[in-house]
Amino acid sequence: MAKNITVDNFEKEVLQTAGPVLVDFWATWCGPCRMQGPAVEKLAEEGYNVGKINVDDEGELAERYHVMNIPTLIIFKNGEEKERMVGVQSKDLLESKLKALA
Repeated sequence: MAKNITVDNFEKEVLQTAGPVLVDFWATWCGPCRMQGPAVEKLAEEGYNVGKINVDDEGELAERYHVMNIPTLIIFKNGEEKERMVGVQSKDLLESKLKALA
């Protein structure tokens, strides 16, 4: 299961993690976010480091990373943003980007 990322654990779970971390910025009311969810969860089940940030609960993080549209998926590595995708993305595309940064 994807980790629930909050302001309190963002540093530890995302910025201080050595390998790539896929972060899904989403909201419960967002239809495209609900479409994206299963692919993100599947990657987490397969062992990829994946977290989800509910923008309604964690507006500070959404603002910090200039998330204007959701879903926004950002891949971090070694504390730095390496890749940003806006809109629904396929599991295969996300997996290929994670593998390329591993």
